Amino acid sequence: MYTYLLINIGTIIFPFLLSFDRKVAFFKRWRALFPSILISGGIFIIWDIWFTDMGIWSFNPDYLTGIYAFGLPLEEWLFFLTVPYACVFIYDCLLAYVKKDYLEKIARPLGLTLAGMLLVLGVVFLDRWYTTVTFLATGIWLLLNLFVWPKRGLGRFFVAYLVSMIPFFMVNGVLTALPVVMYNDMENLAMRMGTIPVEDSMYALLLLLMTINFYQYFQEIQTSRRTERSKSYV
Repeated sequence: MYTYLLINIGTIIFPFLLSFDRKVAFFKRWRALFPSILISGGIFIIWDIWFTDMGIWSFNPDYLTGIYAFGLPLEEWLFFLTVPYACVFIYDCLLAYVKKDYLEKIARPLGLTLAGMLLVLGVVFLDRWYTTVTFLATGIWLLLNLFVWPKRGLGRFFVAYLVSMIPFFMVNGVLTALPVVMYNDMENLAMRMGTIPVEDSMYALLLLLMTINFYQYFQEIQTSRRTERSKSYV
């Protein structure tokens, strides 16, 4: 069966087709998007290979094409293209259609509280690899956004993340219910949101935040270059 492949196609098909919407014009930002996905996806692929090799999670061959690279099925490689693409698309749509930053005032205390909780839990559960690596990495990355890159707009990000949780529960719900992806509960908190490990929500937050950070960075570079070129013509 090609279930996981079809899930990947379903994840990206509508964001891709809607990328040519005139108001969002997402396709015009592909030059900043794809390097961002490549960098963040590359980091997560290495993490994925490591955890698969350790038996922290595994993949059910009944739902795969049978094509593998470095121990990961083709569909898992595609996951780190289709999901970030769809989530950053949601982020850009919200920027275009929702002008107000509704979480601006609480973004910093919310980020600090979440980072603090994740760091504490990551240390408490050091014997559970998925929990500790995910929570510590996400907590540290949140702190970087709060203190090293304070102007990245965490309020906007949190709104996009909350909206992205809708397709997240749909996609991950199918992946974990069949299951396509199987988790070793000795390496996580064994707490589920339906059939989804609670760690997956922070894994998704880290993937989305990291991708958007790089996306913003490459957009800034492109804007700077355009400004320099315009000055050179004056």
